[in-house]
Amino acid sequence: MVRPYAIKGHKRKRREENYDKEEVEQLLEEETAATATQDENKAEEITHELPGIPLVPFKSNNKTGVTFILERACLEVAKVGKSYQLLSSEDHANFLRKNNKNPADYRPDILHQALLTILDSPLNKAGRLRAVYVRTEKGVLFEVKPHVRIPRTYKRFSGIMLQLLQKLSITAVGKREKLLRVIKNPVTQYLPVNSRKIGFSYSSEKSTPIQDYVAAVSDDVDLVFVVGAMAHGKISNDYTDDFIAISGYPLSAAWCTYLICGALMQKWNIF
Repeated sequence: MVRPYAIKGHKRKRREENYDKEEVEQLLEEETAATATQDENKAEEITHELPGIPLVPFKSNNKTGVTFILERACLEVAKVGKSYQLLSSEDHANFLRKNNKNPADYRPDILHQALLTILDSPLNKAGRLRAVYVRTEKGVLFEVKPHVRIPRTYKRFSGIMLQLLQKLSITAVGKREKLLRVIKNPVTQYLPVNSRKIGFSYSSEKSTPIQDYVAAVSDDVDLVFVVGAMAHGKISNDYTDDFIAISGYPLSAAWCTYLICGALMQKWNIF
């Protein structure tokens, strides 16, 4: 006769596999709040390393700089089949339709392209990039350090974003430095005190070339640019000092950040 409690371990495993999307988001919120109250040693214990995230040469200086905030990035995790995955319109169109969601809204590749544009720019290599903050459509906020090297391929990038949302931080290879980490809202508490925050929207009534706009800003003011990283819609201007349009045409996040970086390179004589 087989003892009825012999399958206890199997039942536990099945419960873990049925961990749904809502529970993952709740766990993320609970762990984010917990890490904010723990000391540094405790925080290091929950840091998870992801092999293959290298550091790049980075030059820091005390001059004024720039911070980017990428708003409304579509980074949503769900259980597809037997594993959790980062949802995208290209890979999960049928799954999204079955769950009454519009596949066109799930474009994490937009964030990938924008991050590559910012972090690969001479502006960053010259040490003028202060930080990049990303806020997801669900309101999760995380920081990307300027000296992280984002993977070139989207597949590798999606794996990193999946682990970041589940583990709350990504560290450098062979080191304990957190290159990406989930942080508490609001984003304004991390911005430089003497900074000007500029939002972008094609529908803004104020239209100006970005070169002219940044050239008119004082050299002793840090600049914060808020760019939408979603497929449609517009960002909130609750905390921006200005809201402008820099083109007569709708621009992708990657092209918008490219124009901003180019204008700042011209302003600060970076070649």
